This record gives sequence, structure tokens and C-alpha cells, in this order.
Amino acid sequence: MTTSDSRTTSGTMTTSGTIEFTHAVTSDGPAHGMTFSGRRPAESGPVAADTPLVIALHGGTYTSVYFDVPGYSLLERASSLGIPILAIDRPSYGSSSRVDDSDSIILENAAVLDHLIGELWDAFGAGAAGIVLIGHSIGGAVTTALAARHPSWPLLGIAVSGCLLQVPPESGGAWAALPELYLVELPGEVKDFVMFGPDWTYGEAMPAASHVADSPVPKAELLDITSTWIDRVRATAAQVTVPVHSRQGEFDRLWITDAQQVADFGAIFSAAPLVDASLVRHAGHCIDFHRSSRAFQLEQLAFALACCIRPDGATA
Repeated sequence: MTTSDSRTTSGTMTTSGTIEFTHAVTSDGPAHGMTFSGRRPAESGPVAADTPLVIALHGGTYTSVYFDVPGYSLLERASSLGIPILAIDRPSYGSSSRVDDSDSIILENAAVLDHLIGELWDAFGAGAAGIVLIGHSIGGAVTTALAARHPSWPLLGIAVSGCLLQVPPESGGAWAALPELYLVELPGEVKDFVMFGPDWTYGEAMPAASHVADSPVPKAELLDITSTWIDRVRATAAQVTVPVHSRQGEFDRLWITDAQQVADFGAIFSAAPLVDASLVRHAGHCIDFHRSSRAFQLEQLAFALACCIRPDGATA
């Protein structure tokens, strides 16, 4: 395996305390020969006991910069709490290799990221109690599929946001109407509308500040999350055997969202030892970019820390 770091460039506005990294997967497995990019805090020290390595997976139409927008950075918040964290560019984003264009692209993401994270655990996991995955939107679906694989590396828990059970009836047709290309771009006004709640739910810097993280999206991801994934999510979630933290923005326009839908989504994790699922008030799909961001991210990080505490004192 090969991992290299580089300082963030002026062309990518992120927090000053982070660096970009790349990792080439060299071991045998689904990701052999693939290269992945991502970001992490520039400085790291000894990891305190009962502290996880957090790995964050972004959603569709965003790169890993999603977790490092100035003023809204999960990377910066975790680092300030002494929690090691990596944000990975999923396949086809940033400088990460592509995966096949198929109706199961979410599962393909899970397979190659399972392999990658095993190598990242060896490279960055020293002193950590295990790994907690944080996934947003399509990244949340990938996180769920990853947990259902029961990876060989020590998974302690998952925190997902922006994913439920049903999408509005018109969603599938809207994505299908996009150009027949591997990567497509959402028009800016459309993206801002679906990713954000009412204008009073976010600060003056948004939504413009979020655009630094914008990226083309594999069309196959948009079709999968609104059709094939919905057909398999219940069976997949039932295979998850680690604690689950789930949050959904009150004004999410990409899913049919209400308290009952949130409760039903939590209930499908029937084998998980703990499920904490609820609505986040005053937020749209990208909770991280709303006024609720700080409280939301602190909840996710508190959950990650709690996953490290075992009643028998054992490690994962």
C-alpha cells in the first residue's frame, strides 16, 4: 500500500489545518490497483484511550471537501476534540478511481471501500479503538452496505444522514432524464433547492460556501439510490450488527420525510444493538451546511466516542 500527503492548494478552499492525501491499494481484493484521494487534519498526536478513527463518506454531487468547508468542517471539529478522522473521495470523485457503471453502484462502492479502509486502518489506526463510519446521503447508503458486509477491520458503529426509505414519485424520472453520460452535473439552482431548507435555516455564507465541494456525479448513483437501493435497503440494514446513529433534516426535499418515516428507517436495523434515529429541526438535506450543523456534528462525534466504550472492557 502507498499513502502520500500534500498540502491543500489555493484552488480548493478548505480549512487551513487539513491536507489532501492519496492512497494506492496494493493488496489483493476488489480495490487492488485503485487509487483514492481524500483529506485529513494536518496535525495529529497520540490517540487517547476509547477514541475511534472516524472515516467520513460524502454523498452524491460532492467530494470529500463536503466535510471540510470553512466554518462547517467536520474534520476541524473532530480534530479539535482529539478524534482522528479521514474524509475519503468515493470512487469517481476527486482523484479516486472509477467503478463500473451499473444499477448496483452503491454495492460496488461498498466492496472497494471495504478493501481500502482495511489498508487505511493499518496506515492510520494506531492507538484507535476501532473505526466509526460517518456517511451522508448516498454515502450513508454506502456506509450501511459496508456495515452489512461485516468487514474484517474493527467497525464500531455507523452514523448516517440524508437517507430514508421512500423518495418522491417524480425523483426517478428526473434523474433518468439527465444526459446519458457517466458523470453528470446538476444545475446550480436545482442543487441548491434540493440540498437546502428554507433560507432562514442556513447562514448568510450558504449555499454559496458549499459550492467549493461541488462535483459531477455518476448518473448510475442517482438511479440506484432512487430505485434499486430502495428495493434492497431493508434486507441490507437487517444485516448491520453495530450501533447506528441516523439523522434526517426536517426539510429534506430528496426523501419523503416525517417522524414516522424516520422511525421506520431506524426499525429496519433490526440486528443492531442500538439505534438512535431522529429528525433534525431547522435543516434541509445537507444538515452539515445549516445552522444546525454544529450541534449535529457534535452529536455524531459523541456517538462515535460512545461506540468505543464496551461494558466488558473488550476491544472490537
